[in-house]
Amino acid sequence: MNRILSSLAAAGLLVCASPVFAFGTVHLLGQNAEHERITRHALGCGQAGAPAAGACFLPGALDEVAGRGGTFGAVGAPDHPANGKINDAKSHCDDGDYVAVSGYPQSEATAQAALEACRNYMISSMSAAVAAAAPLVRNGSLVDAEIPTVFNCNFNFTPGRAYCNVLEEFGVVLHAAQDFYSHSNWVDQPDASQPISLTNPAGLNHTGRAPWLDLRRSSAFPSGLMTGCYLGGLPDGTSGCPGRVTHYVLNKDKGDIDPQIGAGTTDRGKINGNFARAVEAAIDDTRDKWAQLRAALVTRYGAHDGGLMICALVSEASYARQCH
Repeated sequence: MNRILSSLAAAGLLVCASPVFAFGTVHLLGQNAEHERITRHALGCGQAGAPAAGACFLPGALDEVAGRGGTFGAVGAPDHPANGKINDAKSHCDDGDYVAVSGYPQSEATAQAALEACRNYMISSMSAAVAAAAPLVRNGSLVDAEIPTVFNCNFNFTPGRAYCNVLEEFGVVLHAAQDFYSHSNWVDQPDASQPISLTNPAGLNHTGRAPWLDLRRSSAFPSGLMTGCYLGGLPDGTSGCPGRVTHYVLNKDKGDIDPQIGAGTTDRGKINGNFARAVEAAIDDTRDKWAQLRAALVTRYGAHDGGLMICALVSEASYARQCH
């Protein structure tokens, strides 16, 4: 959800990769660390509906995957300006816009291909997360050198300890999935007081996660699904998106999540409970993606080794070595 505006980087206002300015799931321009908060609600031990003990993330591990207080966690890495993914449409499920009106600038096939690319990116990143886990276990025991003694993953898409590599790839999956609900019309409804138009496009009004985003199986592309045009320009469409439904029109990026899910603050998010519906679907899907990763680790490495990997990923660094 928390898309950092590339235009600020051009203006010299966006932060660099220095730890002092390391906004990941940021507190900037009305954003309130939404990716971090969604991930904490979804995966943190003690949260309502979170995975059971042994599968939920303890505080130190949760800081790594979600970030803490606006720092870059794994889920925020695609928004880090140094990682080169801010304007990568597939990292954020952008540019999947199409409206069945004469002369629309993008074809339906091109719009669908953009969203399929986002889904395929999640599939490849999930596979990469599973593969990256291999060094965590050797001869039936955890490899201490592959687990940080103090949580300090960089999430800069350069190889590091296996623990960090797994979470980095998994964070890519979570970021794209969460953005799907914020950037698309899957859960939302248009403004009923206004006619359907490029600035008030139709919504699909679904509740909960999208079956199409279940990476375990294929399903038909949802009719009418779209996301907004971003194309590396300003999200209001003033660059690169003339005559198209823009990210600015559809996004539900900003709003209150803690202490409870509240109202959105974007135009689309603040009507019809659209922001809350997007957040709830993103939480639901985040839990499902974690369930998929756990199952894939067990399938690939066996119940014992896969179980050790899961235990290490969710544990405090100092306790991960006690997994057995």
